[in-house]
Amino acid sequence: MYLPSDPVVLVSVINTRLRDFYDSLSALCDAEDIDCDELLEKLSAAGYHYEESQNQFR
Repeated sequence: MYLPSDPVVLVSVINTRLRDFYDSLSALCDAEDIDCDELLEKLSAAGYHYEESQNQFR
């Protein structure tokens, strides 16, 4: 999966995929071959954190 470099666009893409297709971040990362730690680090640096109970980054 292509991941945008802009963090605002990236969080939008990831949250949309989580909402529409996956019930967890790990399921998304496994299915889309995304390095979950790298994704978390990139979004955390931009001020976003994964809310497991809501299955989205905020």
